[in-house]
Amino acid sequence: MGEPITLTAEDRHTLDAYRADPAGAPRGGLVVIQEIFGVNAHIRRVCDRFAEAGYSAIAPAIFDRAEKAVELDYSQEGIARGRAIRARLTIDGALMDITAAASVLKRMGKVGAVGYCWGGSLGWLAATRLGLPSVCYYGAMILDFVQEVPQAPVLLHFGETDASIPMETVDRIRAAHPKIPVHLYPAGHGFNCEARADYHEASAKLALTRTLHFFAEQLG
Repeated sequence: MGEPITLTAEDRHTLDAYRADPAGAPRGGLVVIQEIFGVNAHIRRVCDRFAEAGYSAIAPAIFDRAEKAVELDYSQEGIARGRAIRARLTIDGALMDITAAASVLKRMGKVGAVGYCWGGSLGWLAATRLGLPSVCYYGAMILDFVQEVPQAPVLLHFGETDASIPMETVDRIRAAHPKIPVHLYPAGHGFNCEARADYHEASAKLALTRTLHFFAEQLG
């Protein structure tokens, strides 16, 4: 359904991206923010799914700032390599890449962001620093930036058995932002991804339903 495109960030950095568009007029645009595994087959499927729901979706290849054409699997080796590449990047650079995608999508109407894992944390910053309505799936680093105030509505998804995000962390986020809806699922980290061991179909479907409802309210 989708196709590769090229984006240019405000610092003149050029990066690859994957774009999927609906068959009819788009309801709005979504920046799909990658995990630490690059814009891989799963992230492309996520874009395609949002396009089927009526949104133009772009997933910027944020890893391009460190290494081009990164597509990793969910093995221990993939996790280690993804973390190493992420460590070479800056938050400011990632947000410039998200902004580059959002700038293209503005032609489609209102724009939001949805992120997964590392992208879930960047989605939080897309709301606090860029003013994009954002849905954040299991963002482990949100607590690091919990003092920041979202400039647009936010929806958070977490797994109750997520070994990397204990419930104490979720409780601290809730305490800091009691008006932000936080949904918990009987699942672990990465429950939305069919390629991961913690994939939980019922939780993924319910989270998607809530996500689409959120974007219907915020974007159209």
